[in-house]
Amino acid sequence: MTVTRPERPTYVLDGHRIIDRAAFYTALGAALNGPGGYYGSNLDALADCLHGGFGPAPPFTLVWEDSDTARRHLTGTVYLGDRRLDYFDAILATLRSEGVAVELR
Repeated sequence: MTVTRPERPTYVLDGHRIIDRAAFYTALGAALNGPGGYYGSNLDALADCLHGGFGPAPPFTLVWEDSDTARRHLTGTVYLGDRRLDYFDAILATLRSEGVAVELR
């Protein structure tokens, strides 16, 4: 008997307009839940959404287009557990720790 695993769904995050944290969460909500969709408004809310009930739950793949624009704008130091990270890297760590495969483009 052959067991097939369902393919991980893939979502595309358009990063060219991500110039601040609010724009990131707006774009992420739209990518995962359609226009006007919600998928967090800060790192804690993002982690909550990743546990289900607010749209797709991991595992899934997030293709982050124009991620360099977001990297330039999502700055500021935050603490994630005992790690001190730049905000962009904290987003990546949060997504990846919950089973999201992130492809930066």
